Amino acid sequence: MSLTDTDYMQMALAEAAKAQHRGEVPVGAVVVVHEQVVAVGYNERELAHDPTAHAELLAMRRAAQALGHWRLCDADVYVTLEPCPMCAGAMINARVKRVIYGCDDPKAGAVRSLYQLVEDPRFNHRVQVVSGVLAEESSAILKSFFADLRAKRAAVTEPLPDP
Repeated sequence: MSLTDTDYMQMALAEAAKAQHRGEVPVGAVVVVHEQVVAVGYNERELAHDPTAHAELLAMRRAAQALGHWRLCDADVYVTLEPCPMCAGAMINARVKRVIYGCDDPKAGAVRSLYQLVEDPRFNHRVQVVSGVLAEESSAILKSFFADLRAKRAAVTEPLPDP
């Protein structure tokens, strides 16, 4: 039985939930080659103190290690949030076949929202794009995370009531 883009995106959402549980921005990624999951990842920037520890970048690094080469020509990368310029650039450089993402990122998206890097004909490689797979679920986990974060910050900064 073949899995669908939705099935793989559900796996990426499970990775995003792991990130959220660890206090990271809940973004998850799954790399699939020939219908086999070869690597997964979730945001680890806070945990690793590494600005490059984005879910899809970590998953692509792990996939390259698992496959024994940096070219991910047959790879589909599933990620819950539209990739940023760094991650989109890495996908071009790795020769990723397809990127499938959940929700748009109007503040940093480099696949469709702000830029269209992965389909730019000036690069030597173009990545096929599928957007909006489980977009509502992908957006909901992010909105929930940031609402909780704002509430925690507000609770810390609120003055104590007078006795």
